Amino acid sequence: MALKFGPPEYFSLMVMGLTLIVFLSSGPISKGLLMASFGLFLGTIGLDSMTSTPRFTLGTMTLLDGVGLVPVVMGLFGIGEVLSNLEQPIKREIFKTKIGHLFPTAQDWIESKGAIMRGSLIGFFLGCLPGGGTVLSSFASYAIEKRLSKTPEKFGTGMIAGVAAPEAANNAATGGAFIPLLSLGIPGTAVMAIMLGALILHGIQPGPLFIKDHPNLFWGVVTSMYIGNVMLLVLNLPLIGLWVRVLKVPYSILFPLILIFCIIGAYSLKNNIGDILIVIIFGIIGYLMRKYDYEAPLLVLAFVLGPRMEVSLRRSFLLSDGSPLVFFQRPISLVFMLVAIFLLASSVIPAIKKKKFG
Repeated sequence: MALKFGPPEYFSLMVMGLTLIVFLSSGPISKGLLMASFGLFLGTIGLDSMTSTPRFTLGTMTLLDGVGLVPVVMGLFGIGEVLSNLEQPIKREIFKTKIGHLFPTAQDWIESKGAIMRGSLIGFFLGCLPGGGTVLSSFASYAIEKRLSKTPEKFGTGMIAGVAAPEAANNAATGGAFIPLLSLGIPGTAVMAIMLGALILHGIQPGPLFIKDHPNLFWGVVTSMYIGNVMLLVLNLPLIGLWVRVLKVPYSILFPLILIFCIIGAYSLKNNIGDILIVIIFGIIGYLMRKYDYEAPLLVLAFVLGPRMEVSLRRSFLLSDGSPLVFFQRPISLVFMLVAIFLLASSVIPAIKKKKFG
């Protein structure tokens, strides 16, 4: 099936993936579309992929190579989180007790079985979509569980469903993310992009013929998933006491350390002072997004997919002499576009009716 994918199919697949994440977001559809649009705009900054013309670089050398994913993520999720917590009064109580009951009880299994199944399915399918990834799968599954729960107000207090669903989605998305990478050669996340680079360095090109040409490597990856899960259990369960001790670190020490690590991490990528400025700017943006309930994962998803969507779109127009009908004339592309249109319409139309007649 992957052999049938061309630029129109790639573009339609990414449009469907982006629309699906906007649809599953917990906030208003207007805020989701705004974040997706902002992320797509960020993806256009830098040199044009076909003509090498600078776009939105503000005359700086830092932006010629585009906005880096790592500075954006560190700013939004690292510095933004710190700034958001600083303005909130936080009272910490440390309970001195022995750690026990590491394994779920029979009642925990009964209460979380539905959440685990839904989280696994959501994580796998979002992991398959380019740009889905583990973070977005976790956010989406948590939002859905909260929406389905009879007691959503208890989420955030340690409800088993709110823990089980995101973790199941996180684990399922890891395996799902390998599907577009190995079958289509499309890295859906930053981690998969690093793996793609590693494979290419060894002279291996992921794509439709990958399993046929490199069966040993493919089954080695599959086997590593099982070994990796066992190793996680072996490492995490004995060391859980150590991880809990991190919670005892005072915020007055923890928050400055987070800021320092974010800045050092961004600078160490290219040894560029400009990346530090980008981290700070997106830290402020991340703080404002949290304050006004905008979802950062949507922005990151659109930012990752943006450059690939643009290249696929322009190649599709070259194939069709500029006709947008090319996305509706090919069966696979048509299915993806119809799903995206249906999801978008099912969210936008009720909102318009509510505003017009409400």
